[in-house]
Amino acid sequence: MSATDASTDADTASASRPLTGMGPVRRPEAVPARGPGPVGGPEGEDTLDLRLPEGFTALYTEEETSPMVPTPAADPDDVPAAPTAPVHAPVSVPQDTGLVGQVADWGPTSTPVGAFHLLPVRLERDLRLLARWMNDPTVAVFWQLAGDESVTGRHVRAQLAGDGRSVPCLGVLDGTPMSYWEVYRADLDPLARHYPARPHDIGIHLLIGEVSARGRGLGSALLRAVADLALDRRPACARVVAEPDLRNTPSIAAFLGAGFRLSAEVDLPGKRAALMIRDRILRHLL
Repeated sequence: MSATDASTDADTASASRPLTGMGPVRRPEAVPARGPGPVGGPEGEDTLDLRLPEGFTALYTEEETSPMVPTPAADPDDVPAAPTAPVHAPVSVPQDTGLVGQVADWGPTSTPVGAFHLLPVRLERDLRLLARWMNDPTVAVFWQLAGDESVTGRHVRAQLAGDGRSVPCLGVLDGTPMSYWEVYRADLDPLARHYPARPHDIGIHLLIGEVSARGRGLGSALLRAVADLALDRRPACARVVAEPDLRNTPSIAAFLGAGFRLSAEVDLPGKRAALMIRDRILRHLL
């Protein structure tokens, strides 16, 4: 989580320290592919060193979207004239397409703090706003993307030009842009080297950019909403994970309030992090 994260959950932490621990990761020299890594690098290049074989994404999408149709009878005479039991329509299950999915279609959703919507970032529309947030000192400590607009632009553009394993989004609350999110495949990220990853784990980074939105207890409410959206829209995903900086106690408190559990402490490039996990099987209990 990033900048405003600490203050998003002011009920449990000081409003002067926003939940900024979920910044991008400092990566080894990057190849422009996927965007931010789970841990602190200035250009989010940490996730760029994991490459999928050519054609993998197409195969993955084809496999997950191929409808399951019953095999037709070999001989029409074998089909009974009338069914002996009621025929039930197949249950509608959200399509689990792509590496992360169609995040633009996940919202809006109702939360205790208002109507919330994740909108995929469009640099021509959002870059100036995102760069301003990244230059907030409380955000810069954890995200390390302070500087002119080109710094933030490179970080976001790497994700937009990648294979879809990370989706940068603007968080809009009651019609007002107030936060920045990165929804990514944690099992395909360098983070997977540091914890027992499972297939289809979804990871999230967050910062609350607008100072006016900090210190109102928004962090836990929005984290819970986005984690639940990921679990609802991604049937194959059993867990949502995050790795806030261990120094960012307000951020960790917000995750705990959102139904995440502290699984472990892990050493990541650029930071020691708290591995936070929200399990599908526990979501209605925590």
